[in-house]
Amino acid sequence: MNFTGEIRRDLLAHFPASKAGAAAALAAILSTCGSLRGGRVEIVSENERVAQYFIRLSELFGARAELAGVSRDPKRKRDKLVFFLAGEDAERIVAMTRSLRIRLAEDEEAALSYLRAAFLGGGSCTLPKDGSQTGYHFECVFSSKQRAEEYGELLSCFELFCKVVQRGEKYVAYIKSREAISDLLSVLGAEGALRKLEEVSSVREANNQENRIQNCIAGNADKAAIASAAQTLAVQTLRAEGRLAGLPAPLRESAAARLEHPTLSLAELAKLLGVSKGGMQHRMKKLMQIYEETRS
Repeated sequence: MNFTGEIRRDLLAHFPASKAGAAAALAAILSTCGSLRGGRVEIVSENERVAQYFIRLSELFGARAELAGVSRDPKRKRDKLVFFLAGEDAERIVAMTRSLRIRLAEDEEAALSYLRAAFLGGGSCTLPKDGSQTGYHFECVFSSKQRAEEYGELLSCFELFCKVVQRGEKYVAYIKSREAISDLLSVLGAEGALRKLEEVSSVREANNQENRIQNCIAGNADKAAIASAAQTLAVQTLRAEGRLAGLPAPLRESAAARLEHPTLSLAELAKLLGVSKGGMQHRMKKLMQIYEETRS
């Protein structure tokens, strides 16, 4: 089961406890996977449990949803169930759901029912994949800009925020922040999905931390290699110019060690000569100064 499926499973466990909540859930279903065609309401879903959820909601209001058939999504290569409400049932459900939208912000239970059902009808959520640049992405797809913006306004009542963008003929309300998605799942009561999100986030953060450490080590190694190469070049030049012979013994000893071991770090050279790293650093700095004086 993918992450979207895990969220759906959690949300389906929260069937609306009141008629107001059920009406709000119906409104969300109509706004996401519903449409008006020839005087009837059609609902399209690839998830059988979501279709059953819609049928159960409809029955609470005396409406009977009928199966129109199964359609094939050529892009996703999946079958979709098509249900419909016709006649007075369709008119009553549409009128009822339109009239309640403005009151959703005043009823927390109904508002949560709407947010949950919006995901069931048109939502998806993806998590980062190993070895890819994909990030966290939560979205709900709506039939109109107005419905997508209403969804965003409802989220703001819970101090959650989304952006809305047009995608073809649809409008998408989306969230890309891991923290915001975590907060939203918590508000919706998707506890199982929330635990999965935290697990993925912890592993990803651990991997990122390891990568930062490795990059730092690699960066320091590069700096050490560059410094060693510069020191080797300087000592080779001083030797060619006959300037090493007149230097104090500690500097001659360090210069000889660098020529013999051009790839060793300062710490490794210091250990080899039995001196402190600070002492070796001081010697090399002095050799580099002598070299630079001949270049100016």
